[in-house]
Amino acid sequence: MRLVTQGQTIVIATRTGSKKGVLHLTRRVPKRYASVEPRKLVSFSLHTDSMSAAVVKAAAVWDQFIAGLEAKLAGDTTDAEQRFAAARDLAEAKGFRFLRSDKVAQLPLEQLRDRFAAISGFDEHSEKLDKREAAALLGGVAEPPLTITRCLELYWTLSKDKRLGKAPDQVRRWENPRKKAIGNLIQVIGDKAIQEITGDDMLDFRNWWLERIEEEDLAAASANKDLIHLGDVLKTVNKMKRLGLVLPLTDLKLKESEAKRRPPFSRTWITDKLLAPGALNGLNAEARAILLAMINTGCRPSELAALTENTIHLEHNVPHISIEAELRQVKTSYAQRKVPLLGVSLEAMRAFPSGFPRYRDSSASLSATVNKFLRENGLMESPGHVLYSLRHAFEDRMLAAGIDDRIRRDLFGHRLTRERYGDGASLAQKQEMLQAAAL
Repeated sequence: MRLVTQGQTIVIATRTGSKKGVLHLTRRVPKRYASVEPRKLVSFSLHTDSMSAAVVKAAAVWDQFIAGLEAKLAGDTTDAEQRFAAARDLAEAKGFRFLRSDKVAQLPLEQLRDRFAAISGFDEHSEKLDKREAAALLGGVAEPPLTITRCLELYWTLSKDKRLGKAPDQVRRWENPRKKAIGNLIQVIGDKAIQEITGDDMLDFRNWWLERIEEEDLAAASANKDLIHLGDVLKTVNKMKRLGLVLPLTDLKLKESEAKRRPPFSRTWITDKLLAPGALNGLNAEARAILLAMINTGCRPSELAALTENTIHLEHNVPHISIEAELRQVKTSYAQRKVPLLGVSLEAMRAFPSGFPRYRDSSASLSATVNKFLRENGLMESPGHVLYSLRHAFEDRMLAAGIDDRIRRDLFGHRLTRERYGDGASLAQKQEMLQAAAL
């Protein structure tokens, strides 16, 4: 017996030894799906002998089948994220939630059998097994790594409820600090996958903030706000995407006392440890040169990273560098200055007469790179020391050499606490005074 309704053909299949029949839905597969469904006709049991019930069931069965074909089409792509989304949708179309293969393996035997039974062709010859369905139901499609940037993109969708009722300007003010926090993290550790973020990465980010607080005279609250917003974004994605990650976001908050002055490296530590033969060989050449340049100039890492061939003057009677607003905005007008090059700092700059292109546009990662190297190689004098401690060490050596406060402030780019008269010491005079402090 057949019934044709809305393009569907419902066929009664007689059961063996029974007068009643089980109704099936038989329908031609649209040509659109030929690449993912080789059969021209498909048939599904409706599990009823009632014609009225079969008509109702047929529509739902067909819709579910088409949803599965659409998911297969979407998965026929080289885009890893689209392929994973298609596998998830296909699993749902078959009536299951997508699970990673390791989670599927932990399912009770009965649930595992249900998944296998739902794979088209499972009970037939292996050549007819639907590999797409098998991958979707058994977790054979790997979830693509979610980069930090992608996490932020997903976060906007996953946190729609937090924007409800906000005016456009309120939304902008809510979004901007999260964008800033994510941007800062990427500058320091790179746009890595969320599952690859390590405890060391977050400590590097924390240390970067400590140095920035000191360099720019910021409050610890600025760093803590970044950490709060990072936690909001990454934890939301981890939870809502069911990643099950243990993110290294705890015990990072800065105390006001930590934002104070970092300890200087001692002269002995610099000469015996940092300048020991081969001590810095594992550090990339540009970062190593910037570290050495800091020793006898006391310049901020970001200032050295921004140098170009126009601000490096090695052929001058007094080799020196100029800290000026060429490609960047200087901190204050006092920060614009000329600093003589001596000793290991001069030698380091001679190797890079045109500056440091690797860090010119990404100085945030510089401190993280150096701090990580020094920490891993036992070259930090104490847990409180960071790259920026070289700037303090330089000031201590200038003080020990009896260099006047006006000269020290000029070399450091600091504001004078009294009225400023005259042009100060010449480059040659500064060079001569620094001889006793140089290493």
